[in-house]
Amino acid sequence: MITSSVTLRLVSSLVPTVPMSSHRIAVIGAGAAGLSAARELRREGHGVVIFERESKVGGTWIYTPAVESDPLGLDPARTVVHSSLYDSLRTNLPRECMGFLDYPFVAKGDDNRRFPGHREVLRYLEDFARDFEVDGMVRFGTEVVRVRMEGDGQWAVRWRRLGRDGDEDDKEELYEGVVICNGHYSEPRVAEIPGIEAWPGKQIHSHNYRVPDPFQSKVVVIIGSSASAVDISRDIARFAEEVHIADRSITEGTPIKQPGYDNMWLHSMIESTHEDGTVVFQDGSSANVDVIMHCTGYKFHFPFLETDGIVTVDDNRVGPLYKHVFPPSLAPWLSFVGLPWKVIPFPLVELQSKWLAGILSGRIALPSQEEMIKDVEALYLEMEIARRPKRYTHDISQYQFEYDYWLASECEHPGVEEWRKQMYVANGKNKIAFPESYRDKWEDEHLLAQALQDFKKLL
Repeated sequence: MITSSVTLRLVSSLVPTVPMSSHRIAVIGAGAAGLSAARELRREGHGVVIFERESKVGGTWIYTPAVESDPLGLDPARTVVHSSLYDSLRTNLPRECMGFLDYPFVAKGDDNRRFPGHREVLRYLEDFARDFEVDGMVRFGTEVVRVRMEGDGQWAVRWRRLGRDGDEDDKEELYEGVVICNGHYSEPRVAEIPGIEAWPGKQIHSHNYRVPDPFQSKVVVIIGSSASAVDISRDIARFAEEVHIADRSITEGTPIKQPGYDNMWLHSMIESTHEDGTVVFQDGSSANVDVIMHCTGYKFHFPFLETDGIVTVDDNRVGPLYKHVFPPSLAPWLSFVGLPWKVIPFPLVELQSKWLAGILSGRIALPSQEEMIKDVEALYLEMEIARRPKRYTHDISQYQFEYDYWLASECEHPGVEEWRKQMYVANGKNKIAFPESYRDKWEDEHLLAQALQDFKKLL
């Protein structure tokens, strides 16, 4: 029996049936997802306008040294900075693996490494936008303040030029559909720590980390075990007096001194914090700490979206969404691209974009609303049985390639190449075996050769 927490309701659709024709579509965000969505929508003959807060394309791959006024990113009145990049960031996937399916990420800039820095990724996205003439569809420096469905089935998109706060400066336009591609690396999620109210040290979320210099001679605790936590802990260790990593997946046998470092230890999670600056870990060890950094991920955040409760965000579950893209009762006129995480993102958003663009033109058919809801309910029930928290709804790491293949099949498009899948798996193993050097040491030359052979067919 499906409990009330996962039972979904049918909502009378106010939207028209999709005709075999083109439509006027608003895309929110000009990062990788938004650029891909816009390209595929135009390929299907739709008219597209992209709304982008920044002055150029790239989304989260636009680096800025600026940080938010609230280092934890919790104050709703804070100065918001979209990017979460730190200066030393390199990709944790090889470029051949992470590029779009039909637009190889080949080295042609100053950074020729297989695991390039963030500036090379931004150049790649800028090249993509230019080569497919997507950048001409972008309204830069525009903030979407409200997206609401009107009674006639159209979507009212209210927007303003960035920096203008008065309602009198807002403009509103009607679109037949809206594709939300605003990313999920700008609204920090922080850990709950006992005693933190009285603890005198400083807290920061990794969203606001840029360079290690401010941590000179500090004792730092980093909460988390993600790629950013691994990178930042090693970045800071060059400057800090001590670095302590608190990992909730570790339950015993700690603290563990990290290989190659005299000042870095792995611990279980924080047990408590105290007025004298002490941080006590669940393994019984403790340290007098200056800074706690939360490398604890992000929340999905759509403050502009008004659907009268049809689409909600509950413990980071955006739902109900059919295949992580369409709210059943609003499909196909409202969609989300790029929600799944722990994936190879660029090929995934490309396939999602092809799918939704074809659906909007009527070339590809969606199931009925009832069938879509049943599919969502089945996913939720499967998660309940497995006791997976809601916040992992869009973590599809265990079935990302099956998801990609399904999308490709729906679009009648070639799926993710086998070499790309094998390269992803090999990279994951290499990352575990050689956390310090996997970006510069690999043994997948046979896969690289296959990738380059396929690229020659496309270039």
